[in-house]
Amino acid sequence: MPRKTRGSTSAPIVRVARKLREGQTPAETILWNALRGGRLAGLKFRRQHPFGPFVLDMFCVEHQLALEVDGRVHLIPTQAQRDQARTQFLNARGVRVLRFSNDQVEHQLEQVLKRIIEATRIVSRSGDDL
Repeated sequence: MPRKTRGSTSAPIVRVARKLREGQTPAETILWNALRGGRLAGLKFRRQHPFGPFVLDMFCVEHQLALEVDGRVHLIPTQAQRDQARTQFLNARGVRVLRFSNDQVEHQLEQVLKRIIEATRIVSRSGDDL
């Protein structure tokens, strides 16, 4: 049975995702350039991927792993609460979420990439099919 990767996404969310692809932040662009085309350990990611009512910054279907690149707005308590609810929504559907700040991506890219690889290896070793 094929794995569902969009989680009942609506047409408006798909349109938003397409627009977001055109306007990525500098940090998202840096991370995407490190991931695109299987550049990181052969892992395949999609950018600005619609999933349910959300658009995920980057998503690896094989490992059900979402990557979120957060700017300063995510430090505001109300936004942090929305982020937590979003993560719970995704976790409930078998998607794990890794969050990185813009600063981490821009200044510690190697550590970010190592953490992504570690997250995919944990799933591979455990045999879980999140």
